[in-house]
Amino acid sequence: MASLGDMPMPRSIRSLLVPALCASTFLGLSGSFARAADAPVTPPPANWWDTLTVSGSVEAGITFNPDSPGDGLNFGHLFTDKANQPLLNQILLTVQRPLDPKATDYDFGFKIQAMYGTDARYTHYLGELDYIINDWSQITPVEAWGIVHLPWLFAGGIDVKAGQYVTLEGAETIDPTTNYLYSHSYIFNFGIPLVHTGVMTISHVDPMVDIYLGVDTGVNTTFGNRQGDNNGAAAFHGGIGLNLLDGNLTILATTHIGAENPDTPAVALACGCNPNNALRYLNDITVTWKATDYLTFITDGNFIRDDGFNATGYGVAQYGIFKANDWLSFVGRAEIWRDNNNFFVAAFPGNFDFVNVEYGFPNTAVFAPAPTTYLELTAGLNITVPIPDGTPVLKGMVFRPEVRYDSSLNGTTPFGGGGGIIGIPGTPGFGAGTKSSQVTFGGDVVVKF
Repeated sequence: MASLGDMPMPRSIRSLLVPALCASTFLGLSGSFARAADAPVTPPPANWWDTLTVSGSVEAGITFNPDSPGDGLNFGHLFTDKANQPLLNQILLTVQRPLDPKATDYDFGFKIQAMYGTDARYTHYLGELDYIINDWSQITPVEAWGIVHLPWLFAGGIDVKAGQYVTLEGAETIDPTTNYLYSHSYIFNFGIPLVHTGVMTISHVDPMVDIYLGVDTGVNTTFGNRQGDNNGAAAFHGGIGLNLLDGNLTILATTHIGAENPDTPAVALACGCNPNNALRYLNDITVTWKATDYLTFITDGNFIRDDGFNATGYGVAQYGIFKANDWLSFVGRAEIWRDNNNFFVAAFPGNFDFVNVEYGFPNTAVFAPAPTTYLELTAGLNITVPIPDGTPVLKGMVFRPEVRYDSSLNGTTPFGGGGGIIGIPGTPGFGAGTKSSQVTFGGDVVVKF
């Protein structure tokens, strides 16, 4: 029996069916093309170099002290230490390629950052350009590291960073563009490290938990006993970070543990210890809560101890930031910090004094006359200057005026200047301040390129 496909088709039916099939085919193809046009176009994968950036910033400011201290210093300040003198705090140049925060495969990045300015007196890596310029304004590397993302072990993988990098600790940073005030807290100046040379791992356990584990050469050091390092001991740096409430609440608890006193005969005699074995513990916890789109609170708690000199320091700083609009924010900081043995808080009249103290070399550092509990209250503004679209090079400008009140809560007189008695290099001396408080009026401008 013949199948339907074998049966001859009448010409009249053929004449109707062929145009219909052609029309159907055309309509089907047209629908496919329309759907293809409506579908989102997947962009090609980004080139690795497309995310490389070159940027810079300039910070300059001044801090007026109506008392005109005899030594010209605002005691309790470091980066804003020069009274009534304009400062070019920083010219900061940064070249970086950050990791892709959404990377699920291997990824690589790096950061190179260098500074010229008066802030560099306090941020040197020992052994790197720390004596090359004998002036207020000096030059120093800030960061120089590479980082690799490994999709291993945890949901978010592990990042491994090696080189020179800023500390995990504290609510404030060396980079002025990520701070809210011109002057720094006692915690930032005296309670935490600034920079490290070493290796750090960041384990992204899940979206809410990060674990930091690292080993480095110590606080503000590189390599070489009594050369780039002030002793021969290594140190641990690590902590845990929590990311809660969809990122509106973050908690970072960190510690740095290592021998930090200079390995010199004078320091060994003063502490009655082996500086390579006497540990210093620098502990900090920073809580940032974005309460609303306009209001942010930051709490910074700090505790430090030096076993060599049996010295402790501790305190807390509370910040409040209210964003009134796109160009104006109000900022406040209240802090209490106790230097329990008059060991940590100091002023450094000479341009090399800070580095000399870290090395254990002769210096003219000035300390308070006795252990002191410091109160610091600062109020300021962030005034953002609008930058017209299409403006070449210039990316942002912020003015940050502030008024600050420093006081001793236990009746000591660390403020007012007038010189001091020099102590053993690398150990605390005694100051000759004349006042129990000081008021300063300061401000800076930060320009971003």
